[in-house]
Amino acid sequence: MERLFAIIVGNILVTNFVLARFLGLCPFIGVSKKTSSAFGMGMAVTFVMTIASFVSYLLYAYVLKANAPMLVALLGGESETARRGLETALRTVSYILVIASLVQFVEMFLRKAAPALYRALGIYLPLITTNCAVMGVALLNTTDAPTPLALGEAVLQGFCAGVGFTLAMLLMSGIRERLELMAVPKPLQGVPIAFVCTGLIALAFLGFAGMV
Repeated sequence: MERLFAIIVGNILVTNFVLARFLGLCPFIGVSKKTSSAFGMGMAVTFVMTIASFVSYLLYAYVLKANAPMLVALLGGESETARRGLETALRTVSYILVIASLVQFVEMFLRKAAPALYRALGIYLPLITTNCAVMGVALLNTTDAPTPLALGEAVLQGFCAGVGFTLAMLLMSGIRERLELMAVPKPLQGVPIAFVCTGLIALAFLGFAGMV
């Protein structure tokens, strides 16, 4: 339970992917002007992160890992160094294909079920495919994990990373909606004041450092 608590609190508050790792800033800045759009993007990213964590973990454990059963069966005569080289070459491409497939599914679903949200998200929805936060959580669940994770822990980490992303999006959207009603100096209007606010929120989240 202590390990699960560390994963939950760590990914949502302590090492928030946006405010601590500074990953996924493109959709964070681009879609945080309105709370409704920010929430929709947060839910889409959470879904993609969760399913991508599940699929990428299985893909790595049983196919891509140097001592994975399928890779050993296919390249049983090759050295471990050769298998590790193939693992490194295929890992990023495989993860991107998984993420792209999931984003395509989300895009088709939103186009059919919520066309207004689909139009509001615009170009930032397909950009989830290249969102470094989604790729980051896939890597942290497999090759870059500080300690090896079980499948359930990897899926939980992906889900909590998405929740942390959504939390950051909602905080930012609330601030930007209030800024629209305030007299912001012209040189700071738009993206500049958004980055200033992002830095201030990140400083506030430093207060959670050391919790886990």
